[in-house]
Amino acid sequence: MNELAIACSIVEHVAEAARGRRVHRITLEIGKLSGVAPDAIAFCFPEIARGTAAATARLDIRQIAGRGYCESCERESPLADSSAVCPCGSMRFHTVAGEELTLKSIDLEEAS
Repeated sequence: MNELAIACSIVEHVAEAARGRRVHRITLEIGKLSGVAPDAIAFCFPEIARGTAAATARLDIRQIAGRGYCESCERESPLADSSAVCPCGSMRFHTVAGEELTLKSIDLEEAS
């Protein structure tokens, strides 16, 4: 993934939501199976946010662990990568968490 483009998109969405108000905190959820590098987002965010309502915002990144669900044994278990099979050996195993890239919340200053 292109983390620079993702950071630009986040800042655009935040600026649109802020409508001129200062942004205090931005919370992102990034799944460990998403292919997005949280460190790269955190690295380029300050430069992208410079001169915008998000310039002084704290960027809170929460990593979401991978989990899969097996239709055969009807259990959910940790998932290290999206090509894994269930510990029971079944191939009827699909990802239920860990592929997220979500702008979870934006904390803004009160409107005057």
